[in-house]
Amino acid sequence: MGRALATGLQGTEQQVALRFLTRTEESAAEVQAETGITAYGSAQDCIPDAEVVVLCLKPHKTLAALQALAPHLAPQAVVVSIAAGLRLHQLSQAVNAEQPLVRAMPNTPSRVGSGMTVLCGSEATDSTLVSKISTLFDVFGEVMELEEEHFDAVTGLSASGPAFIFLVIEALSDGGVMAGLPRDVAVKLATQATLGAASMVQKTGEHPASLRDAVTTPAGCTISALLRMEDGKLRSVLARGVQEAAESASRLGD
Repeated sequence: MGRALATGLQGTEQQVALRFLTRTEESAAEVQAETGITAYGSAQDCIPDAEVVVLCLKPHKTLAALQALAPHLAPQAVVVSIAAGLRLHQLSQAVNAEQPLVRAMPNTPSRVGSGMTVLCGSEATDSTLVSKISTLFDVFGEVMELEEEHFDAVTGLSASGPAFIFLVIEALSDGGVMAGLPRDVAVKLATQATLGAASMVQKTGEHPASLRDAVTTPAGCTISALLRMEDGKLRSVLARGVQEAAESASRLGD
């Protein structure tokens, strides 16, 4: 995600001086060779004058990394964590009490500029700083601010959600193959159907149920298929999947 953010910012008109911090000088050299962005293996060399520090680490590694970085942070540097389940109050214990902190929850479609990022700031972070971080994540796609109490649900729906949609696309493609289509054709049709349906919800503002009804003609093939899917509890399984992911996210910071 760090590389995605950095390369996304490279392709915009935003005037941002980028640099990477990695665990070793060797990995820094590799990242710099791959991206063309200056990389360091030492926090002391990389972050003392940084205005924004984005931690792109797994939850179980984030606190230790932040504790190591804390002595080198400028007092007003905004620290952004994308770690699921790790609360702002936990992050605050690793830094100065006045250090601005922001939680960000992006998702994998951010890699292609079609992502969704949700942000929230700590009590030490004023709204102008959160807006500043929002402009950075704009390169990923859509950005929204929410209270931290919603972040586990955001993780379950927005961050994990693309994996559920990939599974749906795969299943639809399998159905197309079963019906006689070549695999590449089935994948293309399923992908475009998914993209088109999502675009209709987004652009029309209509409820998904209303759009579904418009496709469902009496005694037609669509209603027949929908009833079969309801028999298999597809709706419940997807909803429970989001619920399970949200509950799992709530335990990641423990």
